[in-house]
Amino acid sequence: MENSKNRFLYATAVLPYELRAVLKNAPDFIINNALEIILRTNKPLCIECVNKRYYFTNSGCITDSILSSDMLICTSKTLFETFQSICNFSVYSKQSEINSGYITINGGHRVGISGTCVLNNNKIVNIKDITTLNIRIAREIIGCSDELRNSINPLNGVLLCGAPCSGKTTLIRDLSRTLSLEYKVTVVDERNELASSVSGIAQNDLGLCDIYNSYLKDDAITHSVRSMSPDIIVCDEISTLRDLSTIENSVNCGVSLIATIHADNIENMLKRKSVRELLKTRAFNQIVFLDNKHNIGKIKSIVNLSEIESDLFA
Repeated sequence: MENSKNRFLYATAVLPYELRAVLKNAPDFIINNALEIILRTNKPLCIECVNKRYYFTNSGCITDSILSSDMLICTSKTLFETFQSICNFSVYSKQSEINSGYITINGGHRVGISGTCVLNNNKIVNIKDITTLNIRIAREIIGCSDELRNSINPLNGVLLCGAPCSGKTTLIRDLSRTLSLEYKVTVVDERNELASSVSGIAQNDLGLCDIYNSYLKDDAITHSVRSMSPDIIVCDEISTLRDLSTIENSVNCGVSLIATIHADNIENMLKRKSVRELLKTRAFNQIVFLDNKHNIGKIKSIVNLSEIESDLFA
């Protein structure tokens, strides 16, 4: 409980004083269950929790609905000051992250950004006139992957599947840490969600993993196979079509892969051509499905590739 409170308060450190003061006094049921702190221009401050969302009045009271008046509103000035704080008052130094739609802050918390996109040759070069800042509170839970570790053979390829907010990233992060004490593990952290590195220092405990931060997955996997001789490569949210040939090459080199995708059951997963092609590489012989966001991190079922081969190759 104390760790949850510390993480919550650490995530609020980038906010203007008046918002920090309100959130500092938030009740424990919000602090312990908060997933996101959301600031929207001229809208009420919002806290997304595991099963509900909450708002604050100007007097600091909690409500689960938007009242007609007296709500604690995030103004344009609020978002501007918060954005400057998130960037350590050097927007230019964070431009690459901004262009990707998020910034990672101390403590491993990720701040999602939405606003007006600026394009150059069909490539995002900036996001301006920011309308939403979404602080996703990092939840590093040491030991949360113990059940998963005891249910799989990590050298036989694992695909971790689940809906958004089902705990995929949290599980795969802790699994990487655990496996690195036994195997040589490379973590491909394309979106900086696993290590949540700030200035080259991982904010989360990844044990003895070799971390490729902000690389494209195909580049990181190729470099790792060539120079790190890993037993296992871990990556989050694979882009199945783009990374297909790289995954095939790594399997041919004898490297095992552990990755995640968005899928809530085997039937829906097999309807997607890209996933079918991914499974045909035989890189993932164990397919793990997680429960929903109301039962975060819990295994719903494990399907072996051999059980679905007849459907897959039909």
